Amino acid sequence: MIKQIIHTDKAPKAVGPYSQAVKADSTLYVSGQIPINPETGKFVEGGIKEQTEQVMKNISAILNEAGYSFSDVVKSTCLLSDMANFAEMNEVYGKYYPENQPARAAFAVKGLPLGALVEIETIAVK
Repeated sequence: MIKQIIHTDKAPKAVGPYSQAVKADSTLYVSGQIPINPETGKFVEGGIKEQTEQVMKNISAILNEAGYSFSDVVKSTCLLSDMANFAEMNEVYGKYYPENQPARAAFAVKGLPLGALVEIETIAVK
């Protein structure tokens, strides 16, 4: 197995002892992304829609750095601080997967890093 650590300055730095993504052979594991703007190092302004949009931009930057795209994504896990935000998160998320959507799970959790409303992790395969 060939293991490669993926890093880009176009996505937020890890806030703990983990990598933005790890490529193992042809599979890319993208760590959970929260709505931090990599240019400012701060959360984006707004609610769940704005936070989900930033999360998806962060995922896109990591996918691109590794040579992948949203069409290569096979599985996503969406973590929400409140399931009441599911519909709005889903609306933004769906723009990135207009067809051949990946498998997905969505959970409401007690808390997310730094008080985020949403965190999404992604697995892509080529």
